[in-house]
Amino acid sequence: MSDDKRIKERKGDHNGAGISRRDFLKVGGSILTGATLMGLVLPGVRNAAWAAGSDAPEKTSLKIGFIPLTDCASVVMAGELGLYKKYGLDVTVSKEASWAGVRDKLVNGELDAAHVLYGLIYGVQMGIGGPQKDMAVLMCLNNNGQAITLSNQSKAKGVTDGVSLKKLIDKIEGEKREYTFAQTFPTGTHAMWLYYWLAAHDINPLTDVKTITVPPPQMVANMRVGNMDGYCVGEPWNARAIYDKIGFTAATTQDIWKDHPEKVLGVTHEFVQKYPNTARAMIMAVLEASRYIDTVSNRPSVAKTISSKSYVNAPEEVIEGRFLGDYDNGIGKKWKDANYMKFYNDGAVNFPYLSDGMWFMTQHRRWKLLKDDPDYLAVAKKVNQIELYKQAAAQLNMPVPKDVMRISKLIDGVVWDGKDPKKYASSFKIKV
Repeated sequence: MSDDKRIKERKGDHNGAGISRRDFLKVGGSILTGATLMGLVLPGVRNAAWAAGSDAPEKTSLKIGFIPLTDCASVVMAGELGLYKKYGLDVTVSKEASWAGVRDKLVNGELDAAHVLYGLIYGVQMGIGGPQKDMAVLMCLNNNGQAITLSNQSKAKGVTDGVSLKKLIDKIEGEKREYTFAQTFPTGTHAMWLYYWLAAHDINPLTDVKTITVPPPQMVANMRVGNMDGYCVGEPWNARAIYDKIGFTAATTQDIWKDHPEKVLGVTHEFVQKYPNTARAMIMAVLEASRYIDTVSNRPSVAKTISSKSYVNAPEEVIEGRFLGDYDNGIGKKWKDANYMKFYNDGAVNFPYLSDGMWFMTQHRRWKLLKDDPDYLAVAKKVNQIELYKQAAAQLNMPVPKDVMRISKLIDGVVWDGKDPKKYASSFKIKV
């Protein structure tokens, strides 16, 4: 008898037929933990058992949103590789036009989940950048791989980096000309990377320059017609500016914070409460896709898949270069970046560290998006679904970090460890 057939015969546990899940957990007179038990079961049987028993997804038909960016890859590939179906889910991935649209559709239930900016989830949780709604981060989708692009017109004025940008802004201050930067969402990651980078070069992002919000796929077109002098966005829209010969890379976000958190798999807190098994199944599918993508030999084919009009809609070669860590800043520097966009990295990418969520709130406070200091740790514990993530990782025999906090040093030399977020938020020289 096949393993799959045995599993099917065990369905109907609570009707007296087959082996109940409770009895299945009792071996040799002792009760095993889920992780220990799963370590004794063959992976194929393990996955089938998870989907067939009382832990089967409560909701199987799902709509998951994404924005056309390279880092949507794990959400897209989980479908392309059949991984959603493997865990009992029937998923439609939905291409969205803007982060504001993703926010609205998540909040009103048009989307069940989304590839979404880490800072957007926390903004909605805190009632800034939109109506308040309790939200949940199921997992982090990627680290690194965003950038700050400046226009060729800036280069013509001698700007190649943050230091020369500061000199230009000081010079043009008397000319009554605003230097305009675009980010993708007011509480999102790109706004925070842009603000942090500018402030690290003694430029106040809220008074020394003008900032506007532009959806990621529209960045290149807006720079081409002169609507902004620079922008911060995810790939491939930085590489595309170089490809189209309208701009260059002044800094990568891994220059600002090595292995920074970026996009997450986001849902409402209500979704997690109503459909915990479904949420866990989504995590498992996307985790498997993440591991697949981080096998470098798979990346060219992934780049080809996501380059299609259905997904990112950009030339394959524009996506593939930085996807493989091959960087060209457009003004003469080429390098192999070991800190390129990562999707798995032995699970270190995907774990929803509490300190990561707290960091975004410290920056929201720094720029007065938050008027008061929240209970940083309590909010992060509510939003970041650590236990659900651990359960999913255990089923896949994937490693989980020992600590829910991590220590990082950013571009200005300041260390973030999550220990005193209120002090950290107020410690910056440049703030509101």
